[in-house]
Amino acid sequence: MTSSPETSPRAVLVTGGSRGIGRAVARAFAARGDRVAVHFGTSRDRAEAVLAGLPGAGHVLVQADMADAAAVGAMVDTAAEALGGLDVLVNNAGVFVASPPLTASYEEWQEVWARTLAVNLVGAANATFRAVPHLRAAGGGAVVNVSSRGAFRGEPDNPAYGASKAGMNAFAQSMALALGPLGISVTCVAPGFVQTEMAREVLDGPGGDAVRAQSPFGRVARPEEVASAVLWLASPEARFSTGTIVDVNGASHLRS
Repeated sequence: MTSSPETSPRAVLVTGGSRGIGRAVARAFAARGDRVAVHFGTSRDRAEAVLAGLPGAGHVLVQADMADAAAVGAMVDTAAEALGGLDVLVNNAGVFVASPPLTASYEEWQEVWARTLAVNLVGAANATFRAVPHLRAAGGGAVVNVSSRGAFRGEPDNPAYGASKAGMNAFAQSMALALGPLGISVTCVAPGFVQTEMAREVLDGPGGDAVRAQSPFGRVARPEEVASAVLWLASPEARFSTGTIVDVNGASHLRS
């Protein structure tokens, strides 16, 4: 019996897969029966632990600094070669660098903007560009970008982060138009705060209750809830939803 497109294993690359949302996404795809390439930047030990815990077989590790264009290109090609192709790219890797106050030096300001945009926006754009030939060879596929509600509500204390995610949304919608004729969908999922290592300092600190109170549920998202949205956006059933941005923020921020 021939497997249907909905149930046949896929080759999936998840950037930033060593922790948090990326780890949950990798697990969700692997639980479905897909082969997953878990990308990491510097946290090899964490990435190896994620890999060891994935159900199924055929999973691999790949490494690259997302700010290094050559390394990103080589990483995507390596993942596709190891997996025997590429059907899904999840652009999850990102950094949240505390922005200096406006009274800081111009050099500090530039450093934060350069690093944030290089990883969060340009790195995702480079990974997408390099993935397109592989997705096209597979007859189509999906690119799912992990954005943020910060792209919409404004981030006065971290403007570089908010701008990088707003840029990711615009990039994704541009690519949805460009890649649709090739059978490739491009979408975004935009979480608010998520119960991850990255957010632990805030959520466990004195302001944690106020953050949780932003949602009528009185909590923040679980990584698995974000992963569920990514899994659906990557599915053949969601192909016609290309260009969409799915909010996963528990109504903590509503946009018109």
